[in-house]
Amino acid sequence: MRKARFVLGLLWPYRGRVALALLAMLLATAAGLAPPLLAKEAIDAGIVPGNVSALDWAVAGFVAAALLYAGATFVQTYMVGWVGTRALQDLRERIFSHLQGMSIGFFTRRSPGVLISRLTNDVEALNQLVSTGAVTLVSSLLTLFGAVVILLALDLRLALVTFVTFPILIAASTLFRVVSHGAYRATRERIAAVTAYLQETLSGVRIVRSFGQEPRHASAMTELNEANREANMRTVYLNATYFPGVELLSAVGTAAILLYGGSQAIDGAIQVGVLVAFVGYLQIFFEPIQQLSNLYTTWLQGVAAMDKIFELLETPTDMPDADGAVDPGELRGEIEMRGVWFGYGGEDGPWALEDVSLRVPPGQTLALVGATGAGKSTFAKLVARFYDPQQGQVLVDGHDLRELRQRALRRQLGIVPQEGFLFSGSVRENIAFGRPEATLEEIEAAAAAVGASEFIAALPEGIETEVGERGVQLSAGQRQLVAFARALIAEPRILILDEATSNVDVRTERIIERGLERLLAGRTAIVIAHRLSTIRRAGKIAVLEGGRIVEAGTHDELIAADGAYARLYGAWEESSVA
Repeated sequence: MRKARFVLGLLWPYRGRVALALLAMLLATAAGLAPPLLAKEAIDAGIVPGNVSALDWAVAGFVAAALLYAGATFVQTYMVGWVGTRALQDLRERIFSHLQGMSIGFFTRRSPGVLISRLTNDVEALNQLVSTGAVTLVSSLLTLFGAVVILLALDLRLALVTFVTFPILIAASTLFRVVSHGAYRATRERIAAVTAYLQETLSGVRIVRSFGQEPRHASAMTELNEANREANMRTVYLNATYFPGVELLSAVGTAAILLYGGSQAIDGAIQVGVLVAFVGYLQIFFEPIQQLSNLYTTWLQGVAAMDKIFELLETPTDMPDADGAVDPGELRGEIEMRGVWFGYGGEDGPWALEDVSLRVPPGQTLALVGATGAGKSTFAKLVARFYDPQQGQVLVDGHDLRELRQRALRRQLGIVPQEGFLFSGSVRENIAFGRPEATLEEIEAAAAAVGASEFIAALPEGIETEVGERGVQLSAGQRQLVAFARALIAEPRILILDEATSNVDVRTERIIERGLERLLAGRTAIVIAHRLSTIRRAGKIAVLEGGRIVEAGTHDELIAADGAYARLYGAWEESSVA
């Protein structure tokens, strides 16, 4: 019932067209049931007594039934197809919107390939159920009901002979349902695993190629593909066993009718036309049973897909906006952490930040330094509210981030990560990503401010050049310059630079540093860098070790203190000289 309510919920917005499709289905079913009765009338009322007029009326009825069936089937097919595609379009958008509302932590726990499989493979399986399956279910039940009524009306004894095969059919169908449910669920899991591995391998193809690991990845793909084949072969075996059994029961039923009904016709107990009609309806009777049996495999695939989709849609957003969350308006940019404890595994796992307290005044640049794994990026992620701390508070302008609307915070937040991610599209579209309404002049001004104009002008189509998926048509330094321009044009009040210059060459870094003055002016900024040359001018520098802040102050203050920062800076100077 839960699954039925789900499907009805998808179809409800299009109930008018669904009603029209059902009406067309009723007409098509009635027209499909007419020929055996018309054949009976043609034989018993026309051919046997030699009544040409009755034969003509029977033939006219055949033609009318065929025309009605053709017209009704067209309307039914078109309406079902239209409703099915729209309903599944709505479902894809619903799943995508749900994913858009999930936290960053959700995506670190779920494989992107599995999520893609939910939107593609599972939705397509559900599409087969909603469109083809729904039509088959309703039309087959209507046909089966109509055939039973007509069989009983034609001859009760012949009908009872036909129904002898029912117990065997019901027992076989029940066994098939029980055994095949798990088999079809396994096929959804195996294809999701194949999709996930394929997505991961294609995303990391350069790493695979650079380490020469193609044979190992091909072997792993073969194993996953073999597991998928074995899961599907189990369903093939079940189908190959069950459906011929239904055909055999149909043949046994027809043979019984011909034997019993034929002897009755020879004895004159029934008319020949009745026997002919009975054989015709017997085929009509078993055909929907076979269709419903075939539908059961579609149903199992659709149900397995629905289970996976339910699991995804029912996963609650772990960081929703709180009731009464407010829009703070334009931020001044004050950032404060009060006794913050955070671990990616929750309170049971290791702490990434321990008892961190720090205040950053509006417009100040805070530089975070420390060894890899010290907690620098975690600090920035909490400010962006990608995660919430297990203990303590993260505040912006005196507001706990959990009390603010996330969209209101993010629209005033700019992030330039270590590796600038670009979307498929032009350079112009990528720069304007955070502010799509920006004019071309504003986009070009942002590019010029961060020093990106020179390389953009050299591109084949200038600012309209397509960058390719993930920006593969540009170098790492060029992608990073576009990322800086993207952050600048969004006019954020808080800016986070997470190792933003670590993957670029010295020349590009100098270009970026010249643009940083323009980028940081009047904004609160958090700068994370291993190259200490980029943070000497920061208003405050915080040194993290093991998730704790061990030092904080200006560059000169920390050098004079001769502590952790002084050692890091000394090591950097030595490596620069070397």
